Formats: sequence, C-alpha cells, structure tokens
Amino acid sequence: MQLLQFLAWASILATLGVFAQCPFYSNYASVKHGPFSTGRWNLSYHRPIASCRTFPSQDLEDTIKRLKHVIVDPDLFRVFENSWPSTLDTTIGWRGLANGTDEELTFVVTGDIEAMWLRDSANQLQAYTSLLKPNSSRNSLASVFRGAINLQARYILEAPFCNAFQAPDESMIPRKSSMNSDTITPSFDYFKVFSCNWELDSLASFLQLSVDYVTATQDYEFFGKYNWTNAVQTILSTAQSMTINSYAEDGNWLHTPYTYCAPYGGTPINDCNGSPHKGNIGLIRSFHRPSDDACTYQYLIPSNMMFSRTLNASAAIMEKIPNHGNLTDWMRSMATGIRTGIEKYGIVRDPEYGNVYAYEVDGYGSANVMDDPNIPSLLSAPFLGYLDRSDKVYQNTRKKILSRDNPYYSWGPVITGVGSPHTLPGRAWPMASIMTILTSEDDEEIVKSLTDLVGSTDGFGVMHESVHSHRVGIWSRQWFSWANGMFGQAILNLEKRKPHILKMGFQ
Repeated sequence: MQLLQFLAWASILATLGVFAQCPFYSNYASVKHGPFSTGRWNLSYHRPIASCRTFPSQDLEDTIKRLKHVIVDPDLFRVFENSWPSTLDTTIGWRGLANGTDEELTFVVTGDIEAMWLRDSANQLQAYTSLLKPNSSRNSLASVFRGAINLQARYILEAPFCNAFQAPDESMIPRKSSMNSDTITPSFDYFKVFSCNWELDSLASFLQLSVDYVTATQDYEFFGKYNWTNAVQTILSTAQSMTINSYAEDGNWLHTPYTYCAPYGGTPINDCNGSPHKGNIGLIRSFHRPSDDACTYQYLIPSNMMFSRTLNASAAIMEKIPNHGNLTDWMRSMATGIRTGIEKYGIVRDPEYGNVYAYEVDGYGSANVMDDPNIPSLLSAPFLGYLDRSDKVYQNTRKKILSRDNPYYSWGPVITGVGSPHTLPGRAWPMASIMTILTSEDDEEIVKSLTDLVGSTDGFGVMHESVHSHRVGIWSRQWFSWANGMFGQAILNLEKRKPHILKMGFQ
C-alpha cells in the first residue's frame, strides 16, 4: 500500500507542478492529529495537507466551508469534514489516458487495500454526485467519473466474473500476482485481477456509476465512444448464464459457468457449485455477498434488487446509442424478470413481522432471513431505488432488521446497529447506521444513529468498517473510504430534508 500511495500522490503532484514530502496515508491515518475538535469527543483532524490530496476540488472545499455554518455540533462537523472528502483526498490512485487514445482512465483504490473494487469505487464516487456537473476538461470531477466508467468497462470485458482489479498497464504502478489457494473457473490473469469473487452487485455497480454520471451531466454522447456498450452486453450474457438450473431436464447435475473453491471464506458445497438452486425463475445467482463472504443461498435478494433497478435505469442510456441492437429490450426484460422473481420467491412469512424480504433464497423454499451492512442490503432497498420506503413488505423487513430478531443485530453502550458475519457478531457497522439514517423519516431514530456514529470513532473522527458494541477502541479498518463518503452523503441529505437535526448537539 505504501508504494501505491507514493505513486498515486507523485502522479497528482507532478500534474499540479507541486513538490512536497507527503507521508504515506496508511501511516498518517493511524495517528491522531490536531487541531482537535472542541466538543466532548476531542476528535482528530484527519485530512492530508492540501498538496498531498489525490484530487483537489474547489467545489468540495466550498461545500465543507458552507456546512461549517450549517452543522452546529463541533464533533459532528469534524466527522463530516474528515469523512466526506476521503475518496478525493486519498484514493484516486492514478488518472491518465488509455495507450494511444483519448480515453480517460481513473484507478480508484478502496483505502487500505491497493485494488479497485467495482462496487466500492462506484459507491465512493457516488458521494460526490452533488458536485458533479458537465465538464469536458480532463482535470474535472466529470473526468474522474468518465475515467472510472471506462476502466470498469475494461475490467468487465477482461474478467466479468471478477470483482476487484489491479492498476492498469498505463499507470506503470507495479503489480504482483494475486494467485492464492482458491480454485476458480473460468481462469483469469492474476496480474490484472486482484480478487475474483462472483458478486452480482459488482456488475450492478458499474451500471449505477453510469446512471449517476449521466443523471448529473446529461452527457449521453460519452457512452457511445468507447467500450460501454460491449461491457453491458457482457454483463447481460454473464448474468443470463447464472440463471442456470442445478439439473438438466434428464436429471443430470449441471455445473455453473463460474465455480469457486477456497479453504477459507466458505467453500461452496457440491464440487464448488453450491447447494441446488431452481433455475430460470428470473433470479440471478451470486456466489458472494457485497461483504465478499460466500452466500449461503445464491439468489441474493438485495443484489438482484439492485441489478433490476440499475438495468432499468441504464436502459435509458442504451436506447440513445445508435446501432445498439436489442440490448435496450434485453436490459428491460431482464429487469422485469428479476423483479417478478423477487416478488414470487424472495418474500417469506415471519411470525412476528408478517411478510418480509429474505436475504438469500434458493428457489426451492429455503431462505436465509437476515441482513448484512454492506450495500446492496435489504435495508438499502429504497436508497437503491428499487422500491418506496413506504412499501409495506419493506417496512416489515426494516423493523426486523433493526431489531434483536435480526441474527446479526448488535447492541451495546458504544454503538447499536446491524453487524455482519464478516467481522464476527457483536460488532455494528457504521455503514448500516448511515443507511438507517438515509432510509428513515423518524427524527429520534436519526438522532440516535448520528449520536452513535459521532461517539464511536475512538477519537479518530472517521468511519470505521465495524465497531465493537461494548468495547471502546475495538474496531476494524482505519482507512475505509466507502463508509466515509456515505457519511457525507447522509449529512448532505439531512441538510435538504431535515435541516433542523443539523442544528442539534451530539455531546
């Protein structure tokens, strides 16, 4: 990570004509820095100095200055000013052009891991859609988005079942083999791919990033220039291949196009295929969750929700591209089929809460009723645009998720919220508490979540991956830009719909 950060900052500094000695952010982030906030929690200032930020943005700085006069509580403001800029400050690992072309490329790392996740990078950039506007300059935020879309399209075309990738050739960032003890088919290039978990939400995230860009810029012309159409066609054929039944008509066992075996992380049974699944019911299999954990049942409902919604939304882009064949119709028909499958197979009856969405199903009647903090989650369904937050089944599901009847709910004096098997029970994830805010109209619920978030950073003033609900100072991932960006999104969202909450104290 240190080498990657050195190269990333060196690239930006060279572009800006600035010379500075920048500390490796992984080291910088592990230490608390002044000036400290003036509230009860005495929170560290965690942004790198201006000359060491990986993508300077005056619009971002202006928004932070404006919010200083909107957010009354000094600790709440400190978490906002530390967290929201994290991706632009620290994780734009490289920007440039594809060899011999004018195609923009942007390599976005997650934070403390030197790779670009399709899901994480799309979500990291989504934090800045409020700043995004039409701009053809290569030094603009719009260029950062275009470059990320172009690079994600390249990754998808090279390895559509994979979820995280190493830096592109053009960056000259040294790469090393990602080969380990996992056995995965189909094969892929270990010097290009960082992780090859099959996660349906990764492909949905590419579509979401595309929709985010075009919604803000109306730049439909961009999508017809490079490989976006080819990437979408690959997404459709890959997803279609994962609707397979576990049995042929004659009863023979069928292997999925993707198989995964690993000594760690949960090896699927049945020769790396997983448990039997009823095929051709509209739903698409996903071997892994957004947490990168293996699924119990492979019809992961939140990922299917997200994929259905983003297919529909991005079909509006496809229909404006000349000579796209039947891709628009294919996108819309697949989206409709997924929604039909979710409503038929993804809803189960809970004795306490009524009809709720299951987290995972197999099409035969087996269901895993829980939720995970990583997005897409069931909690995030209205945030994703799949349904309205007033939807009855969603409200039933939400009540169960945010209660002790959720097997991965975590409560205690430090923080209360949804936890994950990825980090062991008893550890709530700030990401889920942020999503609780984004999907709530209840002031009391929002204030409780904000209070927990502000008070659970262990003095660092940033969002961690998970936090022990009972033990101060026990948490995972110091440098996690996705959750940080989401916190900023939540604050900006509250400014619009519940500005009075930002006038409250959180001491």
